[in-house]
Amino acid sequence: MSERPYQSPISPGRSYYEDSVAARPRHPPLQGDASADVAIIGGGFTGLSAAVHLARAGVSTILLEAHRLGDGASGRNGGQFGTGNRLWPEEIEPQIGLERSRLLFALAQEAKQHVLDFAAEHAIEADIAAGQLSVIHRRRFADDYRRHADRMAEAYDYPHLSWHAPSGLAPLLGSTAYHGGLRDAGTYHLNPLKLLIGTARAAQAAGARLHEDTHVDRIRRTGSGFALDTPHGIVTASRVLMATNAHGGTLDAAAAAHIMPIRSYMVATQPLDDPQSVLPGGEAVDDSRFVVRYFRKSADGRLLFGGREAYMSGDGDIAGPILRQIAEIYPHLAATGVTHAWGGSVGITMTRMPYVAVPQPGLTVLGGFSGHGVMLSNYFGRLYAQAVCGGEDRLLAYRDLRVPAFPGGRRFRNPLLFLAMSWFSLRDRL
Repeated sequence: MSERPYQSPISPGRSYYEDSVAARPRHPPLQGDASADVAIIGGGFTGLSAAVHLARAGVSTILLEAHRLGDGASGRNGGQFGTGNRLWPEEIEPQIGLERSRLLFALAQEAKQHVLDFAAEHAIEADIAAGQLSVIHRRRFADDYRRHADRMAEAYDYPHLSWHAPSGLAPLLGSTAYHGGLRDAGTYHLNPLKLLIGTARAAQAAGARLHEDTHVDRIRRTGSGFALDTPHGIVTASRVLMATNAHGGTLDAAAAAHIMPIRSYMVATQPLDDPQSVLPGGEAVDDSRFVVRYFRKSADGRLLFGGREAYMSGDGDIAGPILRQIAEIYPHLAATGVTHAWGGSVGITMTRMPYVAVPQPGLTVLGGFSGHGVMLSNYFGRLYAQAVCGGEDRLLAYRDLRVPAFPGGRRFRNPLLFLAMSWFSLRDRL
């Protein structure tokens, strides 16, 4: 009898990415007590990147993942880099000033290059492709997008954004559904699970110990560091990196208050009959809705499309609502079959900027990438390792940001978020 396809216990549906890889390596659960210089909780991009760079520097490193590496957003996301942080630089300039805003943008640019260099260095075939279209679903946004392109060239030395009116955008998009947009010639998209598997291999080759199916129940302070309680044994370490993002639960109260999990969903169509009728230049797309629609073509000519979120209730029908969105943009794909429909939890913050915190000496929390984590989370893991090894702590630029906790406490924050997100979703439609 053939083995049943693996289904993540925390993420609904089997993703296209899982069927695009030849093999997804297994890593054994922890067996008995263990010790390390650094213990990492979470086997996504952040944790695995930190593990690679710590182990390479000779730091004893152990990583604990509650399920399988990549079961969270890192292995199931839209695969788009984007440029900069989740907020446009000019959106945060009024709060932090031009100099600090330029610093954060420069770090995000380094993050972009880090992913490209890391994949090349480790020969990770992650289906990397160039280009992104940021398109507007309301005509009144056109001036904002044009000004953004100008501001990025003038104040941030980023000349890669070009405005396209509807007549110029339609041939790039293969659709007349949008009212213009920006083309970003300086960014990329990829298969995130292929990158994650390659990063895990690099971490293991460097000497990091990777353990799947090992849930951390509690973090305890000890005289010399920390103890992590798991069902399989206790891990002691001088330092702990909590890289759980949307899946931290109650391990750290401050992280739980600042990082909110929301559900996001995608589908993959069957290979398109005429791939050149959709995004002939191969760019990825994100649109101007609050509940963003994002899509791109896979390496084998499918349309990968995300555009539905959930904030409180169950997952329900994943494919139906997204298929209707696809038909609005590409009517000729209305009858195209769907081979995969999946979802997962994304960690967001109130400001949509990453949450970087040190709740107590030796314990670091990295997360809340708010849908912009493909490049940032990988780079944050590297920056964490550099700081542990005595280098400059460049994560301070993000630690100094004022990222408030969600209002309402543990009892009321989900209902409040549901009301707020439902209102913005309604605005998208009206």
